[in-house]
Amino acid sequence: MTEYGRGPGSEPWHPEDPLYGDGGWEGQQAQAGQSSYDGQHQHYPQQQPQYGDWGTDGQQAAYDQAQQQYAQQQYQQHAQNQQYQQQQYPQQQYGGQAHQQYVDQGQQQYAGGGWDAGQQAQVPYTADPMDPYAQQAAAYGGQQPDYYGTPDAYPPPEPPARRRPEPEPEPEPEPQTGWDPGPDQGEHAFFAGGGDDDDEPDDEADGRRGRGDRKGRDGDKSGKSGKTKKGRSGMACLVVVLVFGGGIAGIGYFGYQFYQNRFGAAPDFAGDGTSATVTVEIPKGAGGYQIGQALKEKGVVKSVDAFVTAQSENPKGKTIQAGVYVLNKEMSAKSAVAMMLDPKSQNNLLVTPGQRNATIYKNIDKQLGLSAGTTEKVAKKDYKTLGLPDWANDNDEIKDPLEGFLYPATYPAAKGMKPADVLKEMVTQAAAKYDALDLEAKAKALDLDSPLQVITVASLVEAEGKTSDDYRKMAEVVYNRLDPANPETYGALQFDSTFNYAKNESNIDISESEINSNKDPYNTYTNKGLPPGPIGNPGEVAIKATLNPTDDGWYYFVATDGVSKTEFAKTHDEFLKLKDKFDARTGS
Repeated sequence: MTEYGRGPGSEPWHPEDPLYGDGGWEGQQAQAGQSSYDGQHQHYPQQQPQYGDWGTDGQQAAYDQAQQQYAQQQYQQHAQNQQYQQQQYPQQQYGGQAHQQYVDQGQQQYAGGGWDAGQQAQVPYTADPMDPYAQQAAAYGGQQPDYYGTPDAYPPPEPPARRRPEPEPEPEPEPQTGWDPGPDQGEHAFFAGGGDDDDEPDDEADGRRGRGDRKGRDGDKSGKSGKTKKGRSGMACLVVVLVFGGGIAGIGYFGYQFYQNRFGAAPDFAGDGTSATVTVEIPKGAGGYQIGQALKEKGVVKSVDAFVTAQSENPKGKTIQAGVYVLNKEMSAKSAVAMMLDPKSQNNLLVTPGQRNATIYKNIDKQLGLSAGTTEKVAKKDYKTLGLPDWANDNDEIKDPLEGFLYPATYPAAKGMKPADVLKEMVTQAAAKYDALDLEAKAKALDLDSPLQVITVASLVEAEGKTSDDYRKMAEVVYNRLDPANPETYGALQFDSTFNYAKNESNIDISESEINSNKDPYNTYTNKGLPPGPIGNPGEVAIKATLNPTDDGWYYFVATDGVSKTEFAKTHDEFLKLKDKFDARTGS
């Protein structure tokens, strides 16, 4: 179908066609008979009330009647103007309205329609759009060219109600000084921009505005979207630049970090640090990374990696011990390692195996800068809050409840710390060690009354033994003498170490009269069995020896050189021989 509702064939319009019965401007020109202007009189065919039958015989008549009816209504609107013109130009007579036909590759007429070759008077087409009836030209007898038979006949003239202004000619493109592809010549739609009309389908827009409005619409779009196109293009470019710029910056940053982490030197301070000092506590078992973290948190080194590197480069770096160190702030990692290896920087308190609590208290006071006796008072007052096992301090004759529970090790102790904190760390360490050994079960296996007696035996072994080889024999001596039925001592230990503990001394030359006159519970010469509690803090070797004594029948021992050599005997006679040997070497 063409846009006027008919094809070039002979088929009539179908009644369901939306343009059925509306011939447009063509209908105004169609005439069943000649309609002319004769003076002041106009002749119109008789108006039909309705369309006739669109059958085979009545198709032409019905079509003519419908178009004449529509033409009559249009002519009445111009009646006065036409009468005036006829009075002015009586010689002009219209022989009929010319019907403009759609021309495609030559002139075509509607076959079998309402047009008849004999009824179509060829009236010249007016060149003036304001004078569609060519009245003025005809009045003067002018001849107008006939455009109906030329390609210029498209589009056909339309009635005033359906006319639209002719689109303005598209301006010639300005010469381009540089290459600009434009949106239709390679530029992406995203950069080309556009107004809201870009989102509207072309078919819908054409349907509302008409085919002739396409060019005008495109012109309007290009005009109104000039700023929008430039603005959107600029904004799009800015977004792209920001995205790519941010991506490049991010890649560069992470690339730099990757290089620094893999190949760059770790951040580090320079020199020996400032005059400000801090105390750093290094826990037992800490490695280089953990030590570096502790130093960094205190502001000693700048990075953990720098310290780990410096420690690995120092031949003695791995020998750094747990404890408390006084170090300068903002030191180079190399200087920090060197200072930690210097004993002067260490603020540690060392508890040695067999050391008594009285000695440990004095050392704590000195390390913390406290007056003498401060730590001992805290121990007697707060011992119940320091974490002792529930089986400790099981009788009233114990001189110091904490004796035997300040486990031998290195502990942090620096100025500003509290004595209770230092003591609690030691007690906690001892409780953990004793619990791991399951002393309650071991006490029963050794015929001892409590785990506390195991620690007491271990303290005796630690005090009397000289070497690790002596400890197991010494433990056997204790167990053999504790038996009340033994034929050698009948249950009496007779250890000088217990008497010295009671006297808070370390005298190896004790007279018999002094020993026999002292009735202190810790005097094992005048009291059978074990003392009320430990007489020192045994170390791990002595404790293990106590749990695994020899079984050779030892009852006696003598330090024959008075220093480090201990000899053992099974009978009293053998003991006397060892005593004579001791007297000969010492001159007593």
